[in-house]
Amino acid sequence: MVIAAQWFLGTEAGRNFLSRYPGQYEQPDAPGGYPWWLNWAHFFNAFLMVLVIKTGVQIRREIKPEAYWTPKWGRQRRISLTIWTHNALDLLWVLNGLVFVTLLVATGYWSRVVPTSWEVFPNALSALVQYVSLDWPTTSDWAHYNSAQELAYFVTIFVAAPLAIATGVRMSGLWPGDKPMLNKAFPVEWARAVHFPVMIYFVTFILVHVILVFATDALRNLNQIYTGQDATNWTGFWLFVLSLIVIIGAAVAVRPVLVAPLASLFGRVGR
Repeated sequence: MVIAAQWFLGTEAGRNFLSRYPGQYEQPDAPGGYPWWLNWAHFFNAFLMVLVIKTGVQIRREIKPEAYWTPKWGRQRRISLTIWTHNALDLLWVLNGLVFVTLLVATGYWSRVVPTSWEVFPNALSALVQYVSLDWPTTSDWAHYNSAQELAYFVTIFVAAPLAIATGVRMSGLWPGDKPMLNKAFPVEWARAVHFPVMIYFVTFILVHVILVFATDALRNLNQIYTGQDATNWTGFWLFVLSLIVIIGAAVAVRPVLVAPLASLFGRVGR
């Protein structure tokens, strides 16, 4: 693929395509840089997403739960402690997302992740070809994202996240099971069929995102998202390492023996 992309960009048609669609179209004015709220929302999103994915995989592999949780308001609806943990983390993730989207709209940062022209598609293709050819797009993330990034962020925030929430609610105890018409309109089988592929999408997005951060001026990228500064020093890197330690520590700590005391505040935990 690398050789094919390099060959195409070396042809006259490839050069003309790159000249017409450099990977980024003219976008509306938007605030530059990364404000503190975006930096914190980014960290909390990564922190919670790792835990959500971990507990989600555990649910799929769980045969005999170590413990069960029964809510105070409906003792007949017992669920495994793993499902309770997953749902609790989901609620925190949704809250973080709502705050993030609200601030996106309120501050004008929405225009950095919402396409405003159909030219986003050929420019996204151009950016992808440049990535594959290993000749990275030269646009600066500090001011605007390239079209491939813009589409990826848009799909993640406004398509994948709502799908994950909707299908998750459908499979949870929050869904009104005594509404036949509602259940028929949104079958739980469909929710199960969609929820797992959405998780795979998030895992893929995270992996590609991290790889590109380190492959395209890592120190500057880490400073932008961790310190809010467009600088090339090691501060952002060490903050990234610290955040990684916190996330790994939390992933190890999320076990029934440590989660049970917290879950018992909201219901009864037992075997």
